[in-house]
Amino acid sequence: MIEVPRGALTANRVAAEAEFFSFGTNDLTQLTYGFSRDDVGKFLRIYQEKKILEKDPFASIDTEGVGSLVQTGVQLGRQGRRNLKLGICGEHGGDPSSIHFFEKVGLDYVSASPYRIPVARLAAAQAALSVRVGD
Repeated sequence: MIEVPRGALTANRVAAEAEFFSFGTNDLTQLTYGFSRDDVGKFLRIYQEKKILEKDPFASIDTEGVGSLVQTGVQLGRQGRRNLKLGICGEHGGDPSSIHFFEKVGLDYVSASPYRIPVARLAAAQAALSVRVGD
């Protein structure tokens, strides 16, 4: 599991020892923002109202921050091991916009809560098609 920013930034060295890894996007989000998922509910709505955050970064991947770490981890990981299998583990795996982002950066799989699997499958198929046609 790549759950801390340093893991993503040194993914080439991790990949030299691993055949696959999964980005723990919930933990990466906590550490990147410095937010505790236990406490964020107390102020997240205020941050959204004041336009500090557009959306809940625990529900939909922050492509500029956390997403950049994932993308860097994918690129470095594949430098360390060309056939490395990469995915994510977390609630972002059930969010359609996050799935589209993960397809663009080249992840092989996402995992999600069982009740989110039907939506995740549909979003993954749509994302794969949109990447192939250049959307």
